[in-house]
Amino acid sequence: MSPPPAARLHRIAARYAARPTVSAFAAAIEQPSTGFSWSHGDTERPYFIASITKLYTVAVVMQLRDEGALTLDTPAADLIGADTMRGLNTHGGRDHGPRITVRELLSQTSGIPDYFEQKRPDGTTFLDDVLRADAAWTTDELIDMARRLPSPFAPSTPGRAYYSDTNYQLVGRIIETVTSESQEEALRTRITGPLGLRDTWMLTPDTLDRYGEVAPLLHRRRALHIPRAIASFPPDGAVVSTVSDQLRFLRAFTGGRLFPEHYLAEMTARWNPVFSRLTPIDYGTGIMRFRVPRVLSPFAPVPTMVGHSGAFGNALYHLPGRDLYVAATVNQMEPRSLVHGLVAQLVARF
Repeated sequence: MSPPPAARLHRIAARYAARPTVSAFAAAIEQPSTGFSWSHGDTERPYFIASITKLYTVAVVMQLRDEGALTLDTPAADLIGADTMRGLNTHGGRDHGPRITVRELLSQTSGIPDYFEQKRPDGTTFLDDVLRADAAWTTDELIDMARRLPSPFAPSTPGRAYYSDTNYQLVGRIIETVTSESQEEALRTRITGPLGLRDTWMLTPDTLDRYGEVAPLLHRRRALHIPRAIASFPPDGAVVSTVSDQLRFLRAFTGGRLFPEHYLAEMTARWNPVFSRLTPIDYGTGIMRFRVPRVLSPFAPVPTMVGHSGAFGNALYHLPGRDLYVAATVNQMEPRSLVHGLVAQLVARF
């Protein structure tokens, strides 16, 4: 199928960019097989990519796997200590924490509670705290928050997955332990440096003064100023990038430039729903799939996309069957579905 006229894509993008709840809109598409490229908005404007950060984290883990520093079936406790893992999944009267593997962390099948959005006994969430006031937290504090929450299932329960940012806080600790580097250093030496991603970096406690360089982030109509909170999420949500850099990263991720290409087939071989079966998002091993059933979109079928999205209104996806790469941001936390609606409309034209 030939690419659609660029004017049609611009019309779709312009409708989204004009919404009062969209901040610093940017989107870009590349189709290497045809040489087609398209963009709308400021493609060089940096923005917080939120959970798309997890793709960078898993890329580092796959490099460490290739180097023989770990395997996907290595118990996390062997790398970061049984005390760190203890009590993180207590289910059926048994503490499963010390036997949880790297694979289970990456694939969201560990059954570990989510410190970020899982409800506490009083009905509130950690995200509520973040939206109310900016503050900094350590990895240990975030892990302890999860330890006080109920586990949804035992590790690797067939057909079960649960989206938990705690999994990736633990993976970040693994990276630090195995490499003897900070996560920011690992990102720079293993990904952004080799790929020449000059506009991709991690917000840390030492770079909080750069918060103002990044596109404004909204929650509904309220602008958020949460630099210390974002800097607390290095492995699961603290990377800053541009749509241009995002496309370059994803092409490297899927093309074997960051880790052996055959790993990707394993990472995408098995999928599980991580939210509800009505939400069109599944999780593989460190990678997300967005797939809308044909019955829900009979007249404009949405092709299957793999990559990741973020809670700050961001999406980064590859459409393998169409050799298509798309990156977009609306910099809006609510509604979460806004950026997926945009991307679905754009790629359906191919």
